[in-house]
Amino acid sequence: MNDARPKLLKLLSDPAVILIVVEHKERLTRFGFNYIEQLLKMQSRRIEVINQAENGKEDLVQDFVSIVTSFCARLYGQRRSKRKTERIIAELTETSLTKVAKQ
Repeated sequence: MNDARPKLLKLLSDPAVILIVVEHKERLTRFGFNYIEQLLKMQSRRIEVINQAENGKEDLVQDFVSIVTSFCARLYGQRRSKRKTERIIAELTETSLTKVAKQ
């Protein structure tokens, strides 16, 4: 779900790369694999996936797990950021009160 992947963007933008090999299609992108595959095909380039999912249900379950994992990571990251911000504000407030008390 991260679209800021410099190495992938470099591969996709380099016309000299005619074959991209990935172990699982989810390692390339969680969503939109078919869009990337079609665009590369229009440029006479292709993606080779080594380990294909055995059935559609397996793919669907993997997509669902990926979504839940991504959102959980984002949620916990926001919580950690909030705690860090609160700690910094408390330290700044304490520092300000100490300076005022010294004056």
